[in-house]
Amino acid sequence: MRLRLDGVVKRFDGVTALNGISLSLSGARSIALIGPSGGGKSTLLRVLAGLELPDQGGVEIDDVPLPTDGESLIKYRRSIGTVFQSYNLFPHLTALENVTLPLVQAHGYAKEAANGYAMELLDRFQLASHAGKRPYELSGGQQQRVAIVRAVAIKPRFLLFDEPTSALDPEMTAEVLDLIAELRAQGRELIIVTHEMGFAKRVADHGIFLGAGRIVEEGPAAELFAAPQTAELKAFLGKVLKY
Repeated sequence: MRLRLDGVVKRFDGVTALNGISLSLSGARSIALIGPSGGGKSTLLRVLAGLELPDQGGVEIDDVPLPTDGESLIKYRRSIGTVFQSYNLFPHLTALENVTLPLVQAHGYAKEAANGYAMELLDRFQLASHAGKRPYELSGGQQQRVAIVRAVAIKPRFLLFDEPTSALDPEMTAEVLDLIAELRAQGRELIIVTHEMGFAKRVADHGIFLGAGRIVEEGPAAELFAAPQTAELKAFLGKVLKY
């Protein structure tokens, strides 16, 4: 993945969430966005997802500028898979229907073909026995895994994860992180916002530490965690890795 940020600024009601961040990165297949709450991680991810437009600055992914007009944005959003911390499953649909709906409505699949393809994916990720269940009948970990299957099903250019385990207990967190690690091992490109530092170190090629709406430090993940260069990152890792 080639990612270029050029002076990106994003404000909400006068509050600056991204404060002129710039970055030029190529060759990373998995990127971890880390940092304190309110530092700008989720805002940056939403910009990369095309869900928020910068107030200033530009974004390029694989040398193509992020679109800004409505029709192009819709097409762009359909080309990537985004997974949120709150699952965002349709509560009145079964797990299978949650996966097939975007395939039929947005990607031109016939219903029968969508059902067959979705069942293959659900089976592949040990969810076939839950295909007929609605979200309220699933555990949090199962719901998040269905959300990941739905994102993978559209054959995205890359995957975006926004704190995918923040609402889960440790056992369910392990289930979801194992699935993301499996996707990474398959060579899928991904960007993940996470507070799971051990996982970020293991799964990411590149790490970006954000604080106060700016990139404080970035580099190869192994080096970033092993030998942080800034006082801010040293203090952050000292806190989150203390226990």
